[in-house]
Amino acid sequence: MVNIVVNDNATVKEEVAMTKVNKSLIKKKKAKKLDIGLLVTIFILLSLGLIMVLSASAPSALTYDGDSYFYFKSQLINAVIGIGGMIFFSFVDYRLYNKGKIPVIALGVAMVLLVLVLVPGIGVTVKGATRWIRLGFTFQPSEIMKIALIVFLASRLSKDPKKNKKFWKGIFPNLIVVGIVCFLLYKEPHYSAIGIIAIVSAIMIFVSGMRMAQIMLAAPPILAVGIFYLLQDTYRVERLVSFLDPWKDLLDTGWQAVQSLYAVGSGGLFGVGLGNSTQKYMYIPEPHNDFIFAIWSEEAGFIGAVAVIILFGIFIWRGITIAMKAPDMFGTLLAVGITSLVAVQALLNIAIVSALFPVTGIPLPFFSFGGTALIILLSSCGVLLNVSRNGVK
Repeated sequence: MVNIVVNDNATVKEEVAMTKVNKSLIKKKKAKKLDIGLLVTIFILLSLGLIMVLSASAPSALTYDGDSYFYFKSQLINAVIGIGGMIFFSFVDYRLYNKGKIPVIALGVAMVLLVLVLVPGIGVTVKGATRWIRLGFTFQPSEIMKIALIVFLASRLSKDPKKNKKFWKGIFPNLIVVGIVCFLLYKEPHYSAIGIIAIVSAIMIFVSGMRMAQIMLAAPPILAVGIFYLLQDTYRVERLVSFLDPWKDLLDTGWQAVQSLYAVGSGGLFGVGLGNSTQKYMYIPEPHNDFIFAIWSEEAGFIGAVAVIILFGIFIWRGITIAMKAPDMFGTLLAVGITSLVAVQALLNIAIVSALFPVTGIPLPFFSFGGTALIILLSSCGVLLNVSRNGVK
């Protein structure tokens, strides 16, 4: 009789142990699950982007650097580094970025880098704009600032959500921080980064609970300040309004827009074929950068252009879904910020290429050539994937 009891107790203990193991395995399986749809979309966009950097940059790379693959090899290396960053950050719990002073430190480091851009001997000036730092290698601090500010705002706005309904106590201090960042960018000058940061910040603040009445209160003075600084540069104003009639000043302010429209129009329905663009032969300046979508439209046609737009639409859809399923407000705002950053840049770039928006030098995510931008973008996508990994199923 005693032996039977002992055996029963042993059986119960074994069952309890097995139950714990099964629960542990279930938790591990859940912890490993991430948004596959988003991941696949990222890799498709990145692959198309690499193909187009090779195609769009080949003529200018051969002319100026003696190597048709010059820009492609650099972009490929940056893509590999960026994928490594994406994998790494997809496994780092996003809530770590909201611990202690990490958001403030990240923003502070990014601001110091923006200040260093303005220091002679450290900042690198190209075509009248000082936007890069050379410290053994060259990088663009504004790209680092974009994600640092997103982390900072997500942290601040999620601390006390009730405060976000009060303008002076909740919203105004954050607007001051955004204003300081925009001022530093203005000194470079880097107007496109100012616009992107302002729009993404506004979206995050609105999602956090800002009331419509507060938006109506804050918008007029912000717009007034922006217009005031814009009017300080007459040539910049001329470039901004040239999109309304780019043929009016075809050889100067309207040149890029007109050549871009020629490229888009030449593509027709199915395109002229990969590698067969004519506009990339010195007609569009640096076709592998801001106007790479025009070359893609010429070579892949209307069908190809729509396919890329759909891919960005899928990215935005998955990003919004991840934000809605995030387990906390910090995760929601972090996902909203990263998704908005990609969405705003993609939307504005395509609008610029189509002459629906002023030419302001906004890169197309995953496509445009740029080491810092691509590495930071892919690493940010890793953060977004981690939010999805921890999301409510």
